[in-house]
Amino acid sequence: MMKSFIIAMLILVYINCSALSQQESKTTYDAQLAQKLGADNYGMKRYVMAFLKSGPVKMKDSVAEAQLQNAHLKNIIRLASEGKLVVAGPFLDNQEIRGIFIFNVSTVEEARKLTETDPAIKAGVLVMDLHPWYATAALMEVLSIHKKIEKKSVTD
Repeated sequence: MMKSFIIAMLILVYINCSALSQQESKTTYDAQLAQKLGADNYGMKRYVMAFLKSGPVKMKDSVAEAQLQNAHLKNIIRLASEGKLVVAGPFLDNQEIRGIFIFNVSTVEEARKLTETDPAIKAGVLVMDLHPWYATAALMEVLSIHKKIEKKSVTD
């Protein structure tokens, strides 16, 4: 009798867990949001990822270096506000690859034109290695979320 009770309870637990799992995995497709974000049928889109690498020019003047860095950051903010840059950030391990950009463009040529606006690129302090990339269109929402959690700008 006890064995039957335990089996019945295990079956009920399994059914309950299975139903919850199915509920959690069901999502509601939002065609309007997909269109707004430029998503394809898989919820994905094309971007261009840039690896920022140390360039041939090494700054010796710390004041000039700080000014150049500030101009670089302002350019990042401008590109993001124009919707051309989705994500940007430095790596923290002080290696040759200094950071990444993810451009909201579909071709390397478009991204190359955008990189040419960066003062650190112009100065030769950084170079960019560009690659076409395919990822979730949800990345387009990152900036609006970031604005809600940013207490202070990186250029202040």
